Amino acid sequence: MADIEKRSYIGEVRAEENESEPTHIIGYGSVFNSRSEPLWGFREIIKPGAFDSVLEDDVRGLFNHDPNFILGRSKSGTLTLSVDEQGLRYDITAPNTPTIRDLVIAPLKRGDITQSSFAFRVAKDGEEWYEDDEGIVIREIHKISRLYDVSPVTYPAYQAASSTARSLEALKEARNSDCIKKAIHQKAARERFLALITN
Repeated sequence: MADIEKRSYIGEVRAEENESEPTHIIGYGSVFNSRSEPLWGFREIIKPGAFDSVLEDDVRGLFNHDPNFILGRSKSGTLTLSVDEQGLRYDITAPNTPTIRDLVIAPLKRGDITQSSFAFRVAKDGEEWYEDDEGIVIREIHKISRLYDVSPVTYPAYQAASSTARSLEALKEARNSDCIKKAIHQKAARERFLALITN
């Protein structure tokens, strides 16, 4: 389980209440084409299509990725997942218990919890590393092999050392395998070729 990664997004979760229905927790576990905050020397972008093969996984809705606070589960029908142009959207039918009302629903309604996260594993060959024009190393994820949970979170997952161990290892692997250097050389070669054919 050491290769499970967690990512968080700001302003992407809310609680919706209707008098005659259970409370729903609705959010985006991931947003597409948006750079993450700096992650130990690189930034990450989740591409559209990354979740296409994992929407049928048995995914849990957890609070703060804690299995002791389960909010819903796709297998039981209390969690639904979908993808739209913005990203990975989830809708959790929250349990009507005092613990969840006090710990999760009340802070969501007050705006104390505004972040949403997901735990995942990247597919083999499901990522691409490159350096952008400003010299920033980018990890572009285009295929997730397993989706474990979606979670309203108090703090972004990437601030926790345990959540970033795999990402840091992936960066080291990318640097050691020279795929970043190769991407830079390929980009430079394309630029030279374009300069030749346009002059």
